[in-house]
This record gives sequence, C-alpha cells and structure tokens, in this order.
Amino acid sequence: MRRSVVLPIGFMLSLLVLLICPLLQAQSVTKAEIARWQQQAKQITITRDTWGVPHIYGKTDADVVFGLLFTQCEDDFERVEENYITSIGRSAEVEGESALYQDLRARLFLDSTQAIAIYRKSPLWMKQLLDAFADGTNYYLYTHPDVKPKLLKRFQPWMPLMFSEGSIGGNISVVSTERLKAFYEQRKSTSWINHVDHYERESVGSNGFAIAPAKSATKNALLLINPHTSFYFRSEVHMISQAGLNAYGAVTWGQFFIYQGFNENCGWMHTTSYADSMDEYLETIEKKGNALFYKHGSDLKPVRTQKVRIPYKTASGMQYKEFTMYFTQHGPIAGEKDGKWIAIDMMNTPLNALSQSYLRTKATGYDSFKQVMKLNGNASNNTIFADKNGTIAYWHGNFMPKRDPKFDWEQPVDGSNPETDWKGLHSVDEIVQVRNPATGWIQNCNATPFTVSGSSSPDKGKYPTYMAPDAQNYRGINAARVLSQKTIFTLDTLIAAANDPHLTAFDELLPALLTAYQTVSGDAKNQSKDLTEAIQMLQTWDKAYGATSIGQTLAIYWGERIQRLARSRAAGDQRFDNLSLTAFTISSTSAQEKVTALAEVITELTRDFGTWKTPWGDINRYQRLTGKIQETYDDQKPSLPVAFTSSAWGSLAAFAAKTYPGTKKRYGSVGNSFVAVVEFGKRVKARSVVTGGQSSKPGMKHFTDQAPLYTVGKFKDVLFYPEDVKQHVERTYHPGE
Repeated sequence: MRRSVVLPIGFMLSLLVLLICPLLQAQSVTKAEIARWQQQAKQITITRDTWGVPHIYGKTDADVVFGLLFTQCEDDFERVEENYITSIGRSAEVEGESALYQDLRARLFLDSTQAIAIYRKSPLWMKQLLDAFADGTNYYLYTHPDVKPKLLKRFQPWMPLMFSEGSIGGNISVVSTERLKAFYEQRKSTSWINHVDHYERESVGSNGFAIAPAKSATKNALLLINPHTSFYFRSEVHMISQAGLNAYGAVTWGQFFIYQGFNENCGWMHTTSYADSMDEYLETIEKKGNALFYKHGSDLKPVRTQKVRIPYKTASGMQYKEFTMYFTQHGPIAGEKDGKWIAIDMMNTPLNALSQSYLRTKATGYDSFKQVMKLNGNASNNTIFADKNGTIAYWHGNFMPKRDPKFDWEQPVDGSNPETDWKGLHSVDEIVQVRNPATGWIQNCNATPFTVSGSSSPDKGKYPTYMAPDAQNYRGINAARVLSQKTIFTLDTLIAAANDPHLTAFDELLPALLTAYQTVSGDAKNQSKDLTEAIQMLQTWDKAYGATSIGQTLAIYWGERIQRLARSRAAGDQRFDNLSLTAFTISSTSAQEKVTALAEVITELTRDFGTWKTPWGDINRYQRLTGKIQETYDDQKPSLPVAFTSSAWGSLAAFAAKTYPGTKKRYGSVGNSFVAVVEFGKRVKARSVVTGGQSSKPGMKHFTDQAPLYTVGKFKDVLFYPEDVKQHVERTYHPGE
C-alpha cells in the first residue's frame, strides 16, 4: 500500500521557488528561445583535451561560434563580460564616475544604435555568426544560474561590431580620456602629444617569425606566433565545422574568431604596428547665433551634434550625466589645442573589420589570405604569414589612408585645409610588404619594417613616411641577429630562437657603466668592496637572462634606476623609443651617477633580500592565486622562477614584472601569452603553451597546469587532427550538459 505524504505549504512554496528561480535568475527568455538553443546545442560537440583546450565541432560555422562562446564563458565569463562592458561604453555603470569618459569615448566612435543598424544590413552569413555569438553566451547564462553577471544579463548580436581593439575597428584606446574630460566637462585647453610611447608599450607588443622552406630542415615553411599581452587576455581553442572551418589558436575573450593562429593551409601572426592609420585634425570653429560651424576651404560647414546620457554608479544609486557630442567630417571632437578643436579620423568600418577577422581563418593560402586583406579592416596590426605551399610574407599595417606627403602626419594637421583630407585608401599592393625574401626569414617585433628580412627588407625610400614611422627596438635587433645566424630551422630550433636569452640593450648600457667605473676617482672605487665585486660580476656576465644569474639582477635593477634618473631630465614632450632612451640615458648621466646608481642597487637588494647576490629567478616570479582580472600577489605563497624579462631590454620572450603592495619579489602580468610554433607540410605540426592554463578558476586542474612549461620556455604538442584529439580526451559533451 502506497502511503501518501503531505508536505507543508511553506516547504512546497520554497521548493517551487527553487525550481523556477534559475529560469528567472538567468535572464528573461521565452520557451521558443530555450527550445532553439537546446536544439542547436545538440548539433555541437565539445571535446576538452587533457590540457583543457576545447575542440569545438559543428555542422555549420554558426554552430561552432555558439559552442566557442559557451566554452569561453565556462572558462572565464568575467573576462567575456568585462570586454563587452568596456566596448559598448557601459563601464561607469559598474565602476562609477571614474569611468565616465571611457564610456564617452566609446560612444563618440560608435554607439549601439549604429551597431544595430549595421547588424541589420549585414549579409546573412555574418548575421548567423552574430546570432550564434549571442545565443551561445545567453545559453550559458541560462544553464548557469549561479553565475552573477556584473551588468550584462543578456548579450545582443550587434555587440561584437562594437568590440574595438585596433584590428576590429578604430584603435580608440589611444585617445586620451583626460583630454576628453578637459574638453567635454570644462572646455579647458590641454596640450596633446600625438604619439604613443613605444618604450612603455614594449612588453605588450609581439614577436612573429616566418621561416622559408630553404631554411627549414623539412623544406616546409615554419611560423612563430608570440603575442605579448596582459596575461590570460586570450584563450587557446580549436574551431572545426563541416563548412570548411578548421582553425586553431588564440581567441580574445568574447570574440568569435581565431585572432592569431593557423589552419591546415596557412598561419597568421599579428604584431602591434605603429603605421599611421589615424589622424588628428585641428578644426576652426565659428559660432553663428546658436549654431556651430567649422571651416573647410572657403566653406563653413555645420558641426553635427548628438546628445548622449551616460549612467554611472554611485553610493546612492544610478546617476546620469548628459553630454553634447560634436562631429565634423573628419570625425568626433576629442579635445582642444590652442583654440582649435581636435577631430579624430580613424577606421570606422566594423562590418569589414569583423568580416576580415573571421574570413582570414578560412584562407587556403597566400592568394586567398591577400584577397581577404583587401577588405582593409585591420587598423593597427602587422601580419607575418606562412602557408603549406612554402610562401612566407609580411604586411606592415593594412588600413592605410592616402594622404598628401608634404604634411607632417605625426602631428595634428589643419582641418580647414582640404589638402589634408584623406584621399581614399592604399591598396594592399601599395603598403609596405615582403614576400619570399632571399634571406629566407621574416621577423617583426613591433619595430621598423625595413629590417624584417635583413638584406631582403623593403626599401624605405619607396614608401611615404606615414606608412612606417616605426622605430627600431632591441627585440628587432635581437631577432634579426638570431634568424640570420642560423642556416637551418626545425620546430625545436625555432622555439630556441624565440627563447634566445640575449638582452640586447645591455650591449650599449653595460659598457657605459664599466667605462664610468674606470673614470671615477680612486676614492670612489674604494668606498665599497661590494661595488668592486659587483662590477667584476657585470664584466664577466654574458648579457643573457638566466634564473640563476646574479649579473642579470644587477644589470636590470641598475638599468631601471639610471633610466628613471635620465627620464627626470627629459623635456616634458620629449619622445623616446627603445634605442633613443638608451642613448639619452648614457649621455645625460655622469660617470659618477652611473656608478652611484649601482651602489644604490646593492643597498636596495641587500635590504630587500638579505644579500645583493640574489639570482634573478629568486626575484622574478610567476604566480596566479585568484584568477581575477586584477590579480593579487603574495611573497609567502607559492610561485615559480622566471628567467626571461621585460622586452624593453631586448628579451624576445617577454615577462614584464613589478612589485605590488606588500611584496619584495616581482610578479609578471604582461608578456608572453599564447605562444606557438607551426610547420606547414602535408600535415600540420604545431606546439604551443599559454601563460597558466585554460581555466580561470582556482583549484581546477587547468588553472596553472601549463605554468611549469611556460616559465621555462617549453611547449606542449598541439592536437590538431581528430585521431590525435581522440587519444587525449578528458571530456566530451554538448553545450549545457
């Protein structure tokens, strides 16, 4: 006999809430949406290999994009959401008033209304991918009600059109928010230097190498992919569809294409470019009645205005600040200088940019890849390329406006002069490039393109100055040295080249110190036996990084100290690249100051570590504790030694580290991220490593499982073919299971 159980009403209500709360918590969705998501999820298979890397299989490309966004959210939803909060201009709703002008900057260059209009006019294939982006993310939130978004409880298909990071739109990050604030809040005049400090960006650049069959042991082209970014900025994925997609590499959180990677036919590596793809125009403004006009030739043209109301979080709730944004034919107004308004002209073709970023992942070789580049949608990247036919190539930039070369495009130009207007775009054939150089190698490390292939490099005299104002840097010098000295490469020796330990900057800096020591008075020399011993160590140091190197510790601490002294003496608007800073440092500091700086380093190291004879690896550490975007560091908790260092010193493998509140040791946060080497033959062979691991969750297996490889410059095998993946399966599932 079945016994009836009568449950209390309160308990039943609680149970009902528990059952329906996940649906309410996740988002407001319809039954039709849920059914559609579940149906598409059944068509997608995700296989996590033993490193946690997701291999995402689907019938269509849209299926794979759906699965990709689902896996990205699984691995690090916080970064996915953060990137979109920033890109759509809603940071102030989370961070408060301090982020107002970051949001205003985003709205000035593209707002959601424009993005929605572009989405509606997009071709069907792109709409399907954009829909899949939103569906995959929203399905993740629906199936994970425990995940609490900071702001975005619903993702929209137009959002990727606003995800601008240089290659996917105008590089708005170089527009000063302080200058925006000065103009839009108080209309203060403020000085503006039209440049990005190359030295400060050294460690967030990238390295790319390509090796021709003539210098390859297997007679197959080789490619090094070595982006330098903030750690954990991209994840490693494999995207495979029955519609011809089979791409492997690094994906920026929240984007749906392989940013730097390869397929079975070819590979592409992007390095940050300083090619001039944007300009500042000084606009002459006149007011007539209540209307504003700007001068253009003999005409007065109306200034377009648009009001925007930006919310921002406060302790008492959400507040709003209204702005009137101004635009001329050259672009949005982003500041003021000497009574002139400054308009910014940059790439603003998000559909072309996003299309190019996706379509290049399906390129079948050089001609196919070049055809995609004709979309001119890459605003701030150089490209190093290799394919299975043995072609290697390099393009310096991509989106390149035509200008009158008589003007100095490194400075703001007169917007009232029609001769300063852009005159269309340069074709892909017109930009700085090289294909199959006789030297058999290509390198770019964010430096001048006129040394990318040694004696086979492009001729500087054949191009307008604005196409390549990039300076040389110590990584570029180091890379050219390494690649020119070796006659034959394998994947192993390409890895060794990428990890070459020579620190080129000290080829110039160190002799200056040693000479200074010889020229100071005898009394100064005898002040410290430690100083004498330190000088002797530096004399015998091989100028190479190493975890056990004391010479490296002394050199880097001294180099930092003496450069800070030199910078304090530079004019406020003085520009420095990597090499000119060294020259200025040597010339602007006395012999005594150079020697005194080393004595101060000895005191500092002894104070912090008990002895100045501290190996570099004891100071320079890798640590990941929380997985949060803003990581914390602790000298008392486990960490790993790292030999390589900031690329400012010429280190090809980059690891920019610093101390944090409460720490004496230095912890890395910028530098090598996803690194891979690829060989293109009948079968692709590749190896890779990422900074820590695939997961952002502490305690998970793949949180730091690659760190022991990463910190010593070792790589794992890439599992590219189905039969290889099957032998290393950790888990296979459909999204939502």
